[in-house]
Amino acid sequence: MSAPVLHVRGRVLVGPEEVVDELWVVGGRICFSPPGAGADVQTLEGWVLPGLVDAHCHVGLGPHGEVPRAEAEQQALTDRDRGTLLIRDAGQPGDTRWVDERDDLPKIIRAGRHIARTRRYIRNFAHEVEEDELVRHVRLEAHHGDGWVKLVGDWIDRDVGDLAPSWSRDAVAAAVAAAHEEGVRVTAHCFGEESLRDLAAAGIDCIEHATGLREDSIDTFAARGIAIVPTLVNIAQFPDLAAPAAEKFPAYHRHMLDLHERRYATVGAAHEAGVPIYVGTDAGGSLPHGLVAQEMVELTKAGLSNLEVVDAATWGARAWLGRPGLAEGEDADLVVYAADPRDDVTVVGQPQAVVLRGRVVG
Repeated sequence: MSAPVLHVRGRVLVGPEEVVDELWVVGGRICFSPPGAGADVQTLEGWVLPGLVDAHCHVGLGPHGEVPRAEAEQQALTDRDRGTLLIRDAGQPGDTRWVDERDDLPKIIRAGRHIARTRRYIRNFAHEVEEDELVRHVRLEAHHGDGWVKLVGDWIDRDVGDLAPSWSRDAVAAAVAAAHEEGVRVTAHCFGEESLRDLAAAGIDCIEHATGLREDSIDTFAARGIAIVPTLVNIAQFPDLAAPAAEKFPAYHRHMLDLHERRYATVGAAHEAGVPIYVGTDAGGSLPHGLVAQEMVELTKAGLSNLEVVDAATWGARAWLGRPGLAEGEDADLVVYAADPRDDVTVVGQPQAVVLRGRVVG
């Protein structure tokens, strides 16, 4: 069954400062000229953005690992109905390729399965390996994802009693080099300070969370164009995450509280220095889906303007991930709002219409 012809009019935000009055959707694809006479046309009107991007989201993951397909489907639908139409799934143990066969579910860019140090991450999430197996697993996961590999850069080391790097500097350098040889980019989960410095020196492409950024590492990230996805809605959980460790691992507990306390200042300093920042929620695991609007508001608390935050969730994020926005001939993945999100970013929490592959789905 062919997709309907849509006439989308009002203020179509093709880019941060590029606005047109209308576009058309014919055969599920965008065009900027009207179809021939006689087409049955449905009209949508408002402020129009490309489909939102959640650059750190885990469809198919729950607190204890992989979830059943029906639950994964509901996760994807929840994201879709909030306007998230492109997801970078930053690591998970399950196979979600079946999502690609569904025209009604968001598009996913995968990073394969997390690669972690043995007993140094959440159980059932990652390949847990030692350093002599790290490069081999990186090369394997390079072919299981869609252009990304995900490392776990640090976690609590119970012998140390605090956050500590998962890998030596030499090991991460070899891992990142191997991924780049395979033609993929590398990202890593990092909370603490030291792992960020090691991974930056290795030439990593992106860091998730990045709460341990300090002045020296921020300068390095900015100079090398290393992106961060702060996931502030997840960092808000740090006090609860660390609370059970307060007595047995007091240094870890204090460290996590400090990272939490300075989270907005850390992201703000990175932003001021020119570090690329993108919107991601870390949905899946312990967090529910559909939180992109909340994450966008959190980023404004760190000093990003409304326009910068919208860019980090739409045009800029899509360019970073190599995916199109509102362009002639591309799939019509867009969201319609009642007001301009560049003036009030909270508008993204209430989409009037969601169009995925040319069909109104919400």
